[in-house]
Amino acid sequence: METRVCQNCKNDFVVTSTDFDFYGKMNVPAPTFCPDCRLQRRLSFRNERSLYKRPCDMCGVSTISMYDPEAGITSYCGECWWSDKWDATTYGKEYDFSKSFFSQLAELIKKVPYQHLAVSYKTLENSSFTNMNHALKNCYYLFNSDYNESCMYGEEVERSRDSVDVTMIEGTQMGYESLNCNKCYEIYYSVDCESSHNTWFSKNLSGCSSCFGCINLRNQSYCIFNEQFSKDEYAEKIKEFNLGSHSFVADMKKQVRDFWLQFPHKYMHGLQNLNSTGDYIYNSKFSDNSFIVNESEYCKYCMWLIIKGNKECYDFTQFGENTERVYESLTCGKNISDIIGCVNSIEARALRYCLYLFNNNNNCFGCVGLRGKQYCILNKQYSKEEYDELIPKIIEQMKMMPYIDSKERGYSYGDFMPIEISQFAYNETSAQEFFPITKDFAEGNGFPWKNRKIKNYEITHSPEELPDDILEIDDDIVSAIIGCAHKGECNDQCATAFRVTAQELQFYRAHSLPLPRLCPNCRHYMRVVDRNPNKLWHRACMCENSHPHHEGKCLNQFETAYSPDRAELVYCEACYQAEVI
Repeated sequence: METRVCQNCKNDFVVTSTDFDFYGKMNVPAPTFCPDCRLQRRLSFRNERSLYKRPCDMCGVSTISMYDPEAGITSYCGECWWSDKWDATTYGKEYDFSKSFFSQLAELIKKVPYQHLAVSYKTLENSSFTNMNHALKNCYYLFNSDYNESCMYGEEVERSRDSVDVTMIEGTQMGYESLNCNKCYEIYYSVDCESSHNTWFSKNLSGCSSCFGCINLRNQSYCIFNEQFSKDEYAEKIKEFNLGSHSFVADMKKQVRDFWLQFPHKYMHGLQNLNSTGDYIYNSKFSDNSFIVNESEYCKYCMWLIIKGNKECYDFTQFGENTERVYESLTCGKNISDIIGCVNSIEARALRYCLYLFNNNNNCFGCVGLRGKQYCILNKQYSKEEYDELIPKIIEQMKMMPYIDSKERGYSYGDFMPIEISQFAYNETSAQEFFPITKDFAEGNGFPWKNRKIKNYEITHSPEELPDDILEIDDDIVSAIIGCAHKGECNDQCATAFRVTAQELQFYRAHSLPLPRLCPNCRHYMRVVDRNPNKLWHRACMCENSHPHHEGKCLNQFETAYSPDRAELVYCEACYQAEVI
């Protein structure tokens, strides 16, 4: 083991012997940035929610793009980008050994055209205002989601339909303002539920139906705040709740959170894991410090590997599916192996520092926008012999001549790309969600920042002026411009105003739900407060009840995403199962 000091945040971090083994397999030096700063840097290349209306730079058709037209990035619609009307190798350039590698890659990143959105555009039906998706029908403002129909304002939504304002749901219908709920039907304002129906303001339910304000129940029905009622009693009690009232819902959210704190929480979300640490981990083994990961082996510092089959990956964020030996990469997957420092590269092997490569590329170094190529460096085509001769020289030059950014941080071979060469401003990206900073901090640390634009619309309805009850909302609200209650004063990529679509209004009325007072981005940020952070603390079990494995206070310890300053009662697996399961 070796303790190092991060060259960015100056905090200590540990590199273990197992880590050194992995770095040896990948032929890279151990990192000089800590895990948090490495994740922050990767996420600064991921623009999920900042979208712009602009024409395709080839055909002129109006598109929704994740590239700000003022940023100097060329953006093509899906049809033009995938056409034979252009070839990314025409942007190829000779490698210049007098310049650092990342400075040359930065020039290429700014020149090559990009597809307007990170989507499989042919699989989208009436779902243009979405990003990082495929297989959507009649969806709107949906991100990092697949195989959905009639869903709006969600993220990480899989195989679901008729759901609004949801995050991390799968196989769910008619969900609203819920997070991490799977195979549910008619679920509202709930967290961590599965296989449950007609559930309101509840947490960690499984196999339940007709429950309100409950927590930790299994196969129960007609419960209110964990108290059992008959079917008729339950129906009469529910009538007392004005669920269409915004003020009632706001008060109920506070009540249920206070109620939830009286009950134990398992130290992690996960099932069928072996020797794994992190949170939201399923069917994995020997995976450490990873979050939202499915069927992965020997992985570390990974996140959003929601598709199974990932092995020996470090610092890998989003996607997956039969991946092996992936390091410091973002949004890559589907049968990839031996990948370092890549972004949005699919079905590939032996890539280094490549962005947006598709259709079985292999043996490419520092390339952007290629399809079905091999033996390319900075988009220039080489023979296999030329490529094999040049690559060791470039790697050695990267070690001897590292890129030095504006704040004197160095980037050598094995490091991910510097934040300052991203196509996006920091506050356009997911980095702002997981590592929120201010404009002053960004400028002081050399991170690109985008100033808020003055919009040319006039707010017609302030949130305070909206009727409290959904029954009082008129049809003409769909033509209104509603001010966000945060008024752009938060740190949540606030849009300052929003509209309510006709489809959305119909959903609220059908389910007797009040109209929102926040813009979609602020609603997202408020919702993910219920998702544990990507950080672990070493803690002891808080159980003081006697169970078969202990008497008095439990002595078990664990790594958990519940920080010590949080109010939840955090239990080890054994104590949790003894009291809840």
